[in-house]
Amino acid sequence: MMLTKIEPFLPKDLAQIGHGLNRPECVLAARDGSLYTGDWTLGIAQIAPDGTTRSAVETDLIAQGFRPNGFAMTPDGDFLFANMGKAGGVWRVGRRGEATPFATELDGRPISRTNFVLVDGDRAWITISSLSRKHEHFTAEENSGQILLVKDGKVTLAADGLNWTNELRIAPDGKHLFVNETFACRTTRYDLAADGGLSNPLRIHYPNDTYPDGMAFDTEGALWIACVISNRVIRLAPDLTWTVVFEDVDRAYLDKIAADYAQGHLTWEQIAQSRGSRVANLSSVAFGGPDLKTLYLGGLGLGAVQVLRSPVAGMPMAHWR
Repeated sequence: MMLTKIEPFLPKDLAQIGHGLNRPECVLAARDGSLYTGDWTLGIAQIAPDGTTRSAVETDLIAQGFRPNGFAMTPDGDFLFANMGKAGGVWRVGRRGEATPFATELDGRPISRTNFVLVDGDRAWITISSLSRKHEHFTAEENSGQILLVKDGKVTLAADGLNWTNELRIAPDGKHLFVNETFACRTTRYDLAADGGLSNPLRIHYPNDTYPDGMAFDTEGALWIACVISNRVIRLAPDLTWTVVFEDVDRAYLDKIAADYAQGHLTWEQIAQSRGSRVANLSSVAFGGPDLKTLYLGGLGLGAVQVLRSPVAGMPMAHWR
């Protein structure tokens, strides 16, 4: 298949929806036009098509110490959320009722703070960025990230030795799993067996100013990847070549970050201050709208979800089916 050529979007092309969001790190688009984001004030925020923003769940997750990060929607409309709060693990919460454990132990030991969770049929995938969160610096040497698999209520270790493991997706043909390793500046593709086994990791490397975070497939089999810090969106083709389709960056500041990263000195304070002209710390990309051609972007430094129109439709996620 010939890929549609994407003319790069510009910051002025951005619209936005929602308001008052606190760290909308992960965005989900639903078939009915609603958007959902993790939010460290509302817990999980729901944005109606008219922009009205409210909590999607009745229980006060933040008051209970939860910090929802990446999350997924189950077939019956509940949410699974990766918890960056002290309790760690992945939890399940409905529109009403309390949060309950979904995956909180591995081999009898508590699961630490989690980053992302993906529903994949009758199984779920979880990422842990790092087994230790006590870091002064973010480097390519922090290789304690993991991928966990949950099936039939059992949690198993699918892959480890990863670097700041972030979002993951299953390829449309079901033969590969892609995962972003943010501070290794790479995306890794695994062969995916029918039983969930991962093998033959293949690394796609980016320059040291490109930090991949969230991702979403389009209908041409290309993977759109939101890059934190650099406020960049890249499109990774099925042949594993890639192009930049959006960028909004303070070039001098990004060059300073890249230099400090190369020397192993990159700090959270530097990351938090990274800004473009319109966006800050992009971290998530989702396709939605009736034709799945509306592109939604979330970010750690944003108070609203950013919106673009894509010439290519996205692949519907599991909760659309």
